[in-house]
Amino acid sequence: MQFQRQQLPERSPEDRLEDWQLLYQHLPLPSLQRQAARCMDCGIPFCHTGTIINGMTSGCPVNNLIPEWNDLVFRGLWREAYERLSKTNNFPEFTGLVCPAPCEAACTLGIHDPPVTIKNIEYAIIERAFAEGWIRPHTAAQRTGRRIAIVGSGPAGLACADQLIRVGHDVTVYERDDRPGGLLMYGIPNMKLEKSVVQRRLDLMARMGVAFETDVEVGVDVMVDALLDDYDAIVLCMGATRPRGLAVKGEQLRGIHFAVDFLRANTKSLLDSDLADGRYISAEGKDVIVIGGGDTGTDCVATALRHNCRSLIQFEILPQPPHERAPDNPWPQWPRVYTLDYGQKEAAALFGRDPRRYCVMTRRFVGNGSGQVTGVETIEVAWEPSSNGGAVLHEMPGTQRIWPAQLVFLAMGFLGPEGKLLQELGVEQDARTNVSAEFEEYATNVPGIFAAGDARRGQSLVVWAIREGRGAAREVDRYLMGETNLP
Repeated sequence: MQFQRQQLPERSPEDRLEDWQLLYQHLPLPSLQRQAARCMDCGIPFCHTGTIINGMTSGCPVNNLIPEWNDLVFRGLWREAYERLSKTNNFPEFTGLVCPAPCEAACTLGIHDPPVTIKNIEYAIIERAFAEGWIRPHTAAQRTGRRIAIVGSGPAGLACADQLIRVGHDVTVYERDDRPGGLLMYGIPNMKLEKSVVQRRLDLMARMGVAFETDVEVGVDVMVDALLDDYDAIVLCMGATRPRGLAVKGEQLRGIHFAVDFLRANTKSLLDSDLADGRYISAEGKDVIVIGGGDTGTDCVATALRHNCRSLIQFEILPQPPHERAPDNPWPQWPRVYTLDYGQKEAAALFGRDPRRYCVMTRRFVGNGSGQVTGVETIEVAWEPSSNGGAVLHEMPGTQRIWPAQLVFLAMGFLGPEGKLLQELGVEQDARTNVSAEFEEYATNVPGIFAAGDARRGQSLVVWAIREGRGAAREVDRYLMGETNLP
């Protein structure tokens, strides 16, 4: 009622396009305490509900006790705030930077005013905790002698490992990349999540006793039978890594890449050599088209801009969202409204406008006769209400256009986990090809094998992966010990 919402300040687009450093700057402590004071201590706080409403997340999936640690920050009790935060979230430094903050979308204050800056306060708490030395390796008083293998070192696998090592189990995490971290390491660019932040947590977990086996693909470098013989339980956290294609003429042309391949190669080259090795897909001097919105599309936009591309366009097949909530999108649903994410802000600063073009469908890719993409043919579409309450797409005659492009990135999401390992383990998959395991149970049809994160639920948020990793750890502990004290 007294203070206005104040976000973390961002470096100017012009400045940050010159490097790969974090976008954000810090607020001074008094400002953070004023932001925490905006929390109303609601009688019924929706911010930590973590439910799905109309197909979208509302509230915090890990059920962070947000009003409680907001009040502690307001009163200057930072250590107590950290202790309360760490009860529900293993990695606030990740969610505090990359989570889209469904907690803020469900903030009661947001009904009539801008919501509390929950995400920024969460990040400030964990960074203060690291700076003050409050975070130390947690070791169990007794070891159980039980051995667990976790396949995949993304947020679900790391959360599962972090929980299991705390109750005395021996945990080995297998990662086929050369660095652990999965999506956190190679799927999210440095300017959104600095890799030193990821490595800091990995180092802490290693000191706690988690064994990371990198450059090891289960089913190739380690046989499935050996895994089944050597471990008491297995948790599948390999993510949903099959990118969605477009299936239009010309998709095989050179210069057309899945977004994940572009982002991964860029981050690896950046970490290995500061891009000096040239082992990445360079957008320098090229006309770039990104097909698809969402976080991955935005990350492609921002990365291509830092390569100094010549031009950049982003296609969205859906209409532009309204500037305010529509009547069918009430609080506390996730607000489907028009916003400029960091990549679009940078493109607008460089080229003078939002790079997105809405209601545009790709019809085919154009080549130069020797296998190289030179353009993208599109047509504008309109969405009309259907009899079943949905919407039907119609092409608009006379709106065909060919856009010049020497690089095209497909950022249209993921279809599910890769199936070869699942077939070798005899694990059932559902109709969407995800691992078949019930939410909050996480057990597959094979005794002793569990699944969590995107591999089980499909492509989702980092915070949902953490929630599922924690839940899978609880059920693995119950399976091995007969009971569990894990939350």
